[in-house]
Amino acid sequence: MQRLVIVLVAATALMAGLFLSARHYAQPEFVQQQQSGANLIGNPRPDFRLGSNSGEFVTPADFPGKTLLINFWATWCAPCRQEMPMLVDLQNEFGAQGLQVVGIALDDVQAVREFVQTYGISYPILVGAGDVMLTSAAYGNTAGVLPYSVLVDSDGIVRWQYTGEIRREEFLSILGDLL
Repeated sequence: MQRLVIVLVAATALMAGLFLSARHYAQPEFVQQQQSGANLIGNPRPDFRLGSNSGEFVTPADFPGKTLLINFWATWCAPCRQEMPMLVDLQNEFGAQGLQVVGIALDDVQAVREFVQTYGISYPILVGAGDVMLTSAAYGNTAGVLPYSVLVDSDGIVRWQYTGEIRREEFLSILGDLL
């Protein structure tokens, strides 16, 4: 029951953010926009261009040859906050072998900056509102549920999509084949 309430609150907040950002912000710049809601496994990853918490724009092409774990999250999302230490551990443990965790926050940039500093997040964090919602949908998350993660191999092919808090053991069994 508690999980259902969290999902409903998150979905409502996401929809409000999408509405407000669509009214007040310019459309995001996508290099390529894929159909949303589809199972993307086996397909090329959608491209995006999003701002980071430090102010520069980032695209997937900024990580050539890396296996990307793209994680959509928010500072106000309890399951997102629970999985963050594990994501930091994964980056530290497997970064030298080619894994690159990229967090994409549906949030206020100042809240994200404070969160990253407080919790010592060591991987790139991108931030936005409507642009993040559209990117999340392009990666298959049309419901806007958080956390939502996608694993993209070093050739840019989507290999795994997951809604909810990542379970380390399950993720490691998938990651092992890609590094």
